Amino acid sequence: MSELVTGEAVALELRPAKLPSRALAVLLDLAVAVIAYIVATIGVVAATASLDEAAQTALSIALFVLVLVGGPIAVETLSQGRSLGKLACGLRVVRDDGGPIRFRHALVRGLIGVIEILMTLGVVAVIASLVSARGRRLGDVFAGTLVVRERVPLTRTGFVPPPPPWLAGRFSELDLSAVPDDLWLAIRQYLTRMQQLDPQVGQNMAERLATDLAARTGTPALQGVPPAAYLAAVLHERQAREARRAFGDGPGASGAPAGVGGAYGPPVVPPAAGPPPSGAYGVGVAPVAGQPAAGAEVDRSSASQSPVPQTPASQDAQSADRPATGFVPPA
Repeated sequence: MSELVTGEAVALELRPAKLPSRALAVLLDLAVAVIAYIVATIGVVAATASLDEAAQTALSIALFVLVLVGGPIAVETLSQGRSLGKLACGLRVVRDDGGPIRFRHALVRGLIGVIEILMTLGVVAVIASLVSARGRRLGDVFAGTLVVRERVPLTRTGFVPPPPPWLAGRFSELDLSAVPDDLWLAIRQYLTRMQQLDPQVGQNMAERLATDLAARTGTPALQGVPPAAYLAAVLHERQAREARRAFGDGPGASGAPAGVGGAYGPPVVPPAAGPPPSGAYGVGVAPVAGQPAAGAEVDRSSASQSPVPQTPASQDAQSADRPATGFVPPA
């Protein structure tokens, strides 16, 4: 991967073309140019059979320059760096800053290409490409261009695990305006790869990122919350705000994500004054049917009696009180 910097100081990640693909593209371009040159020569010779030898020689030289030199220059200029061979191999000629080439770039490449490709059979171009860090030949060096790959293999983007449901909405009032983009990128990369890291290394990295994020937001992290869960919850809050800004307050713009937070370790409920109410942090603890709640006194005399049959309405009410996730936080 090669990093190019544009005039606006924007870093571009482009993949320079390798020597085999560039050589194949050049061979395809030369094959097309030679075929066009042979066909044009046959036509010119048949049309100028009555001319003297000097005129035929001048026409042959002009035809050579027009087809084998001017042709590639015109094609690269009109196609903005995509000749037939490069189009077939998925390559393109761009400027050093990543922009499209112009006529002057194609002209310098074409004129120097006559020397390093046609006259030396490509030996000079191969040596220059092997020496250059970006695989550039002399024509690219003098023209300020680079051949890059346009078609790159698709890579699966890492899946960011959703935050635990009991953290949903806890950071809705957090000020995220001072968090830089590189910190967001580092957090996302950590969350997508934390399962592949050593546990101790991952824990240290999560603590460092959580400390940096808390310093940028000006609000300390919640006590008892794992650093990875804290990072995921804040990242989810940022994504929800971006979705609301882009699409408005519609379905899916905010709210708790699906799934539980097992990817970040066991959820730890922050300490609070008094017992938390049922459904705190997105999870509730409902009594199981047929069993008394914790701390309730049991009437032994009534327990020996036959249970009162439950109506369908009462069964529906009990099933509605149970948490949908089936997840109960530890005591």
